[in-house]
Amino acid sequence: MAPLDASHRVAVLALADALPMEVGIPFQVLQRRRYPYDVELCGERPGPVPTTGGFPVHAGTGLEALERADTVVVPAFHDVDRPLPADVLDALVAAHERGARLVSICVGAFALAQAGLLDGRAATTHWQYTALLARRYPRVTVDPDVLYVDEGDVLTSAGVASGIDACLQLVRTDHGAAAANEVARALVAAPHRDGGQAQFVVRSDEPSRQDALASTRAWALQRLDEPLTLADLARHAHVSVRTLARVFVAETGLPPLRWLSTARVDRACELLETTDWGVDRVARAAGLGTPANLRLHLRRALGVSPSEYRATFSLTAAA
Repeated sequence: MAPLDASHRVAVLALADALPMEVGIPFQVLQRRRYPYDVELCGERPGPVPTTGGFPVHAGTGLEALERADTVVVPAFHDVDRPLPADVLDALVAAHERGARLVSICVGAFALAQAGLLDGRAATTHWQYTALLARRYPRVTVDPDVLYVDEGDVLTSAGVASGIDACLQLVRTDHGAAAANEVARALVAAPHRDGGQAQFVVRSDEPSRQDALASTRAWALQRLDEPLTLADLARHAHVSVRTLARVFVAETGLPPLRWLSTARVDRACELLETTDWGVDRVARAAGLGTPANLRLHLRRALGVSPSEYRATFSLTAAA
């Protein structure tokens, strides 16, 4: 892929009967002045592309855009059973072989699967279609219970909202946690929903408001350096611990303590990027306690040490 201080070219491939909201997600998330993404819409050929919204989107270019793209995004399209044109599949394969990163949103995964790009890989798609994807493409290991699967050169995501998570993951991979969180705040989106979170949660018989614990989560984010317990969170939310656990999973897809752990790792990443603090101070400020615990969590979450992460994303080092 292109160096991150150069323009990173993103081709969004709108196939016939594309879902317009999914087509727009990469533009909304990636096309921002501070980050060097050059996003363009392409189709099987230049011109109008019909969508399920009853209006066309205009592709400024055809499949030749994939020849110069560093990242190719395939949004959802209607009728995943239809065979895609051979030139579309060939263009996806050629882009991947050239080193481009391939990304699918929702049932866009079926295009990557048709091209054979998911063979031998883990992948996901919208929960309503995971069984079909697994049945149709048995060489793909389909995970029906996650928001996205990031394998580095190929990333697949679930339904509409998880397309935002997937694109934020691209920003996080390319530019670090602080950059992804900045974009998320501008979008009024969750700053970091781990790819392993459940994409579909069976609601209880007593459903709570979707934002019932939003204020408690915001309160906890301001106190990550404190030894927060389930009882502390429940007390702030004015509910029992049992109710807290149930509603937390319903709203975030994660148990409270796992959500806290993810938030603390994210905070540690931001501090490693934006300060010159030692790992002991970063660990304390993020609520991870000790440098050893920080190293353990960062290695588990990202596969790198604090020093390796800082060397890649530190803003102070780049200044």
